[in-house]
Amino acid sequence: MKQTTNKGIGFFPALALVMGTVIGSGVFFKISNTTEVTGTSGMTLFVWLLGGLITICAGLTVAELAAAIPRNGGLTTYIDYTYGKFSGFLAGWAQSFIYFPAMLAAQSIVFAEQVKNLLHLAQGWLFPVAVLAIISILLINCLGSKAGGILQSVTLVVKLIPIIAIVIFGLMHKGDVEVSFIPTTGDTGINFFTALGAGLLATMFAYDGWIHVGNIAGEMKNPKRDLPLAITLGLGLVTVIYLLINAAFLFTHPIDELKGNLNAATQTAQLLFGASGGKLITIGIMVSVYGALNGYMMTGMRLPEAMAKQGLLPFKETFMKLTRSGAPWMSGVIQVVIAVVMVSLGAFDSITNMLVFVIWAFYCMAFYAVFVLRKREKELVRPYKVPLYPIIPLIAILAGIFVMINTLFTQFGLALTGIVITLLGIPIYLYQTKNTEL
Repeated sequence: MKQTTNKGIGFFPALALVMGTVIGSGVFFKISNTTEVTGTSGMTLFVWLLGGLITICAGLTVAELAAAIPRNGGLTTYIDYTYGKFSGFLAGWAQSFIYFPAMLAAQSIVFAEQVKNLLHLAQGWLFPVAVLAIISILLINCLGSKAGGILQSVTLVVKLIPIIAIVIFGLMHKGDVEVSFIPTTGDTGINFFTALGAGLLATMFAYDGWIHVGNIAGEMKNPKRDLPLAITLGLGLVTVIYLLINAAFLFTHPIDELKGNLNAATQTAQLLFGASGGKLITIGIMVSVYGALNGYMMTGMRLPEAMAKQGLLPFKETFMKLTRSGAPWMSGVIQVVIAVVMVSLGAFDSITNMLVFVIWAFYCMAFYAVFVLRKREKELVRPYKVPLYPIIPLIAILAGIFVMINTLFTQFGLALTGIVITLLGIPIYLYQTKNTEL
């Protein structure tokens, strides 16, 4: 099919999209969860490192697919190309109408909370501010992928300023806090593998978002060169940033003060920079989350369009409506409406958690697709090949299986609910295949 979209995204916007989508609220808030489930500073830093390494293996693996199949749709396109339209449809359905709207809702709520705290607003302002944040991001992205890419680049640079400040002054801070780098649970009474599993699940959520840069591969100037580099370099830098800022938190506060403390970032800023530090970090969090919100909107709104082009959605003309700059505005509007409903229900955390199992099932399918295509399509042009094949893809697959098994044992109800909601897309697929020549 002939491409009609504009190719305006270069390397740095793609790099910014990887880093900006990943570095959202998790960089500031997940320290409370990881310290709580691991119990020690050494184990906390270890799960952040391990989560980063696993994510890099996943990125290196999927980058081969992204370079060989440089078309819009990302994960959905890879699965469709490898396993067929039915599997591709389910992946696209889960992401388009549940995962991305849930992420938009979650990020907008966090953004609204920071605005409320900064301006000392009443709780009643939370919903309208969250909705306004989502709508403003949609309007920006309706100007085209270039506008969204510029915003992503700007927010990435701005959000790194408070992070770098906390890292530098936090690591230089002289206090009575003892930090061990040995990954043990010590005398906390927490089982090592329990801590490892729970801690890894927390960090993997914070690392989530890296794969979605593939959704805009068709709008990149040179995807075969820039996309794999953006994914691998971006994830490497994110891992370093996460390690350093969590080390800064641990160097400035006893671990017992961090466990379950969602205000750890603000308190750290106040300790390092005084009263004004709290406001500084709040603004930093707002910029960080707004950038992540933009990343999810920029990539998510293009999935329903890609599915509609394949005839997989009813009312496909609606999803394919573009602005003059080529942005699928109606797809974005529909996702925003779903996200606003989720914000009003306040169930975005549960929806996000239940999708961990489903999304990682599709991630594993993508990892395995590298093996399938290497055997099935030896002649496929691969400008980039995953290094140390098959070791790195196997690491990604085993890690994904570990995440899914952990989710089944720890959150069985949510995992089952996610599967059921995903399977609700089957009747729509059957209807479309019956009434549309695919």
